[in-house]
Amino acid sequence: MSLPTTGREWHLVARPQGWPEPEDFALRESAVSEPGDGQILVRNLHMSVDPYMRGRMNDVKSYVAPFQLDQPMDGGAVGEVIASKADGFAVGDHVLHGLGWREYALLDAAGAAKVDPEAAPLTAYLGVLGMTGLTAYAGLLEVASFKEGDAVFVSGAAGAVGSEVGQIAKLKGASRVIGSAGSDDKVRLLTEEYGFDAAFNYKNGPVAKQLKEAAPDGIDVYFDNVGGEHLEAAISSFNLHGRATICGMISQYNATEPPAAPRNLGLVIGKRLRLQGMLVRDHTALQPRFVEEVSSWVRSGELKYRETVVTGIDSAVDAFLGMLRGENTGKMIVSLDD
Repeated sequence: MSLPTTGREWHLVARPQGWPEPEDFALRESAVSEPGDGQILVRNLHMSVDPYMRGRMNDVKSYVAPFQLDQPMDGGAVGEVIASKADGFAVGDHVLHGLGWREYALLDAAGAAKVDPEAAPLTAYLGVLGMTGLTAYAGLLEVASFKEGDAVFVSGAAGAVGSEVGQIAKLKGASRVIGSAGSDDKVRLLTEEYGFDAAFNYKNGPVAKQLKEAAPDGIDVYFDNVGGEHLEAAISSFNLHGRATICGMISQYNATEPPAAPRNLGLVIGKRLRLQGMLVRDHTALQPRFVEEVSSWVRSGELKYRETVVTGIDSAVDAFLGMLRGENTGKMIVSLDD
């Protein structure tokens, strides 16, 4: 098979002020090179769009380098090797790597990991068995020090991370699991499919009031994907020695003004609370245990997951913006055209 000479890739062309606009991005044609020694050329089949990518659009120093203007963006992707000059990688192998947002990825083989499409659907390696899943697993069990009998509250609970957090908590013996989401359909999904004990639509009233009704005996663990009013509500509902994993603050990613909440941080002292931020890359040592345990739950049907799939590389920005608005249920995936 002859190798492609060009492929399309998404570039950031302007730094968003507040909410990103489609005009901040451009889909451009770029030359595709053959691999050199130790490299592979991958035809991307599926790519991930994630909340953390919004932060990379700002020109600020952070835990991951910002996207450069007029350069291809990157992110998680799975694809098929179409040319290889690297030991251990053959044409036809499927790999997980970090050069998404493009049709073809040329990379050092050290930056790729082989995945087995027979063991799980390829998209699962971007979500439930990928970085998303490890974030849920490590954030609950390691960062929040979850223990059997804990009452757990999860915000953004119908998303890829949140839905897995709640189910793992149930499988590990939580006394009660409560989730918040942004639509009545998502609330039903949490209780009817994912097994949450209670869930509420945060748009239907004050979060603190709805949480108190859903968790009358308080909470011990809060997994925060949202920040703001949700974090304030969790602080109010925490029992003594409560622990919060601060994984994301999607309510503030596009804000241009400082957040109004939380206004009750003084309670951290009397309740002896622990609020700890997390980055999944600090927990790679858990990867083997995570894959073994979670893949067995997926195979047995004990852990369920949803994906929202948008087709075509030309739809990637729309998928990203939709994810920021909460239009996805579970992991947002872009499947590239064949």
